[in-house]
Amino acid sequence: MTDPQASDWLDEIKWDDQGLVPAIAQDYQSGRILMMAWMNREALALTASEGRAIYWSRSRGQLWRKGETSGHVQKLHDLRLDCDADVILLKVEQLGGIACHTGRESCFYRSLDDSQWRAVDKVLKDPNEIYQ
Repeated sequence: MTDPQASDWLDEIKWDDQGLVPAIAQDYQSGRILMMAWMNREALALTASEGRAIYWSRSRGQLWRKGETSGHVQKLHDLRLDCDADVILLKVEQLGGIACHTGRESCFYRSLDDSQWRAVDKVLKDPNEIYQ
């Protein structure tokens, strides 16, 4: 897709003080927001060159290839940058239909109802079956 060595496009991004940028994964067909994660320069370059979502795991301090343990890979269809150059949008095909580690399609499965967060999306697969 993109040459990871060509850095001009990466230089246009406003990285935070930790060298990260928020990245939103959106289903390329339905438009549903699947998840939000972080990317560093290497993760974004690899995402563009490999055509699959690769994030930076802040908790593990390393690259995180989405689906490397679950099999729920995000195939990249389009990569966009917002008007302020500080948020990335990945339009992806979510292989397996599950983006969330809870076994749901989307990480945004809770809705505010009467001052309480309630789960409104069902679990598609038990996380214990995904992460063995």
